[in-house]
Amino acid sequence: MKLAYRYFGGEGNAPLIILHGLLGSSRNWITIGKALASQYEVFALDLRNHGDSPHDSQSGFDDMAADVEDFLEQQGLKSAHILGHSLGGKVAMHLAVADPARVDSLTVVDIAPKSYPPYHIDDFEGMRALDLDALTTRKEADTFLKGPVPDFGQRQFLLTNLKRDGDGKFKWGVNLEVLYQNLDTLRQNSLPDGETYTGPTLFVLGEHSKFVRTTDHEAIRRFFPKAQIRTVADSGHNPHTEQPQAFLAIMEDFFSSLVKDKVLP
Repeated sequence: MKLAYRYFGGEGNAPLIILHGLLGSSRNWITIGKALASQYEVFALDLRNHGDSPHDSQSGFDDMAADVEDFLEQQGLKSAHILGHSLGGKVAMHLAVADPARVDSLTVVDIAPKSYPPYHIDDFEGMRALDLDALTTRKEADTFLKGPVPDFGQRQFLLTNLKRDGDGKFKWGVNLEVLYQNLDTLRQNSLPDGETYTGPTLFVLGEHSKFVRTTDHEAIRRFFPKAQIRTVADSGHNPHTEQPQAFLAIMEDFFSSLVKDKVLP
């Protein structure tokens, strides 16, 4: 599958691939992607069934990791540094364990190598219940979603997926039904027991996030024995948007360690 992507520059630097979270897209990484282009050549991908990438009935971790490998082939890259947030972090971990030669370093943002209880159900059910045929403005959509999704910031995040088709009608840019049907799969641990990635690894966590607990650190280090674990103060599940300067400072430290260890020139 040929994925849509944003290119943030940095030609001549080591390549960095950024993978967004569930119901997100490459646009969530514009600020960080531009900043990281001083150190890497930065590509932010739209995962299948998200953003401007093709829709497909299959949406498992094998499928999404294969898409990233296909992207590397299309760009003529033997390997890259991989950064993934939430669902993108699960895909990044899966790729690193399955094909470590492709992954020069791994950065995982606020997700752990474990299975999760159901989440995002209210988001999906609210989006599915919205009558797109009757919708005339984005404000109407926001008003409708206040019931199932009371958090303003989360509603605005979801509404980034609302687009107009060639006739001016509203549609969801994400493949909403396929993702909804695959939620049980996507909440599972993306890694098989006993597998490891021994390359340089960074986990960046939000201080107030519910997605990664201190009790998860043992599993992180079991799958990723070289993992550094850093926490961004005063942030939740999206430390890269909630505290971008603190996030970039952690990325700078990790970049320096890669240079020191001669992973980067």
